[in-house]
Amino acid sequence: MQTVETLLAFIVIFGALVFFHELGHLVFAKRAGILCREFAIGMGPKVFTYKKNETQYTIRLLPLGGYVRMAGEDADNVDLKPGYRVGLVMDEEENVTKIILNNKDKYPDIRLVEVERVDLDHKLFLTGFEEGDEETLKSFSIHPQAVIVENGVENQIAPYDRQFPSKSLGHRAMTIFAGPMMNFVLAFFIFLIIGLFQGVEVDEAKLGKLTEDGPALTSGLQTGDRVESVNGAEVSSWTDVQENIQSNPGKEIEFVVVRDGETLTIPVVPKEIEREGKTIGIIGVYPPVEKDILKSIQYGFTQTYFWTKQIFIILGDLVTGGFTIDSLSGPVGIYKSTEEVAQQGIFVLMKWAALLSINLGIMNLLPLPALDGGRLLFFLVEFLRGKPVDRQKEGLVHVIGFALLMLLMIVVTWNDIQRFFIE
Repeated sequence: MQTVETLLAFIVIFGALVFFHELGHLVFAKRAGILCREFAIGMGPKVFTYKKNETQYTIRLLPLGGYVRMAGEDADNVDLKPGYRVGLVMDEEENVTKIILNNKDKYPDIRLVEVERVDLDHKLFLTGFEEGDEETLKSFSIHPQAVIVENGVENQIAPYDRQFPSKSLGHRAMTIFAGPMMNFVLAFFIFLIIGLFQGVEVDEAKLGKLTEDGPALTSGLQTGDRVESVNGAEVSSWTDVQENIQSNPGKEIEFVVVRDGETLTIPVVPKEIEREGKTIGIIGVYPPVEKDILKSIQYGFTQTYFWTKQIFIILGDLVTGGFTIDSLSGPVGIYKSTEEVAQQGIFVLMKWAALLSINLGIMNLLPLPALDGGRLLFFLVEFLRGKPVDRQKEGLVHVIGFALLMLLMIVVTWNDIQRFFIE
């Protein structure tokens, strides 16, 4: 049962991270006027598909990754050549709305034409000889949202002004940057929700939630007690309280607290534990928390900033050699960590999801080929030199980069398998 819960948690968390990442790409691509053919979550065979307006929304079998397929990123327009015999479906204004490539007998009202010339990118026209009048060359205007039908499947044409490469450098850069950006936005909102429902820690001399097996509860302390002094030392913040507890492991200390207007003196013996090579005392009490919308918003920003900085520190250690490749985790390692985190409650699991979201955003911004950061690097080069890098050369760099990333993923996954299932 625990395995099923862990698997569901992993799929939901990973799916959410990919969904919001790709949603960033989709929203800003559409705002720029780019035709988005598919919005996919997962890889492999389709499990669910739904089409709205111009975009096919799909969920695929393997819950790893996702993509937005934008017009102009691949050779996605059908290459109609002279001599092709096609069927044309016209609207009331005599514009071509459908170009039928095969199975033409299923369309009784089409006009059969042998193609002489066609332009689906710029001028949007088709010339050819219509059946029954093979002597006259006719020209037909193509609707900007016309579709090409092959084997019953419709594929909308993408005029050049709807393609990714046609957009300004700013629009293209923002479309790519929006994916990682949404991961940071998602992390902020997760921390915001945690702050609203769990509360935000405040540095006040009060006792928060008590653990069931801690000395604080068995000694008679209660959640909400305002601490006046600990072992004779006046305290004014939670930091003061914590320092006094940690510095007296195994020794009886006196808490002077105010509860319901009454001053009480309560002796407590902190439990001894080892932490980072030192023996410290704990009494089983959490810091005080406060549920406040403004503090929760602040908490969302500060936590997102803090963990972003921490991940960059780790990346710095990786570059300088202080953090080895064996310390990296792939999908297997993330799954095992999710299994451990899920046992600690929903808020800890949410925090884990926020950290993964920040990590995904940062990783995608690294200036490596095949990642969003790699594409942004090419945009920077385009800005500096005043013209784009040759698309074939850029594509080759991304293919090589993708292959190297897949190799790294295999190595990291194998390390995870050895760490968790073999050793």
